[in-house]
Amino acid sequence: MRSDAITQPLQSTSLREQVYDVLCELLDRGELRGGEVVDLNDLSKRLGVSRTPMREALLKMEIEGFVDIRPRSGVIVRSLTERDIRNLYQMIGALESSVLLTEADVLTDDVIREMRRWNEASKEALATDDFGGYYTANLALHNAYLHLSRNAELVSRVKVMKQRLYDFPRRRGFIREWEEASTAEHDAIVSWLEQGDATAAAEVVRDVHWSFEVQERYIRKYYLEELGT
Repeated sequence: MRSDAITQPLQSTSLREQVYDVLCELLDRGELRGGEVVDLNDLSKRLGVSRTPMREALLKMEIEGFVDIRPRSGVIVRSLTERDIRNLYQMIGALESSVLLTEADVLTDDVIREMRRWNEASKEALATDDFGGYYTANLALHNAYLHLSRNAELVSRVKVMKQRLYDFPRRRGFIREWEEASTAEHDAIVSWLEQGDATAAAEVVRDVHWSFEVQERYIRKYYLEELGT
C-alpha cells in the first residue's frame, strides 16, 4: 500500500462504512492485491480510527468475499479464482433472470427503451475505445431492470458480486470480441422484452449472458491467463 494512499483522518459517525469505502478504494486502485496481508496497525493510524470500526469493516468485507480473516495470519486479501468466477456467474445469472420474471409487470416500455439506449451507448463507447464509457453503460443497462426489484437484498448482493468480478482492481482494458458479443446479447434481451416475452429474455440472461460455459473462452483470456489456469 502506498504511504500517501490516505491523507486525511476520517470524520464521520458511520466510521465502519467510511473505513469500508476506503478499503474498497484501495482494492480498486490495486494498492491492496490478492494474497497481501492488510497492515491493520498502519491503516488504523493513518485513518485516525480505532481497531473497532476497522474490524467491523473487515468483517463485512469477509462476508462479501473480499478478504479472509485468519486467526494466526491476519487479514488477507482474497484472489479471484476460477471457481469463484464460475460461482459468481451462476449466481448473478440466476438472480438477474429472476428479476426479469418476477418484475415483468413493471417492465414498462420506458424501461425497455432505456435499456436499448444504454446498449447503443455501449456500442458507441466500443467504437471509440472508451472502456470507462462502456463499463458505465453496461452496468446502467442491467440496473435499469435490477432496480425494479422489490427485493433490496437481492440487488445489493448482485452489486457486490459484480464488484468482485469487475473491480478490486478494476481492469482498464477490454476484449473487443467479448464486448461486441455482449452488446449482441443485450440486443437479444431487449428484443424479447419488446415482444413481451420476459421468459425468453430471462433465459438469455441466465443461459447465455451469465453462463460460464458460453463465455468461457473470453473469461479465460480476460481473467485466468494471468492466473496461469
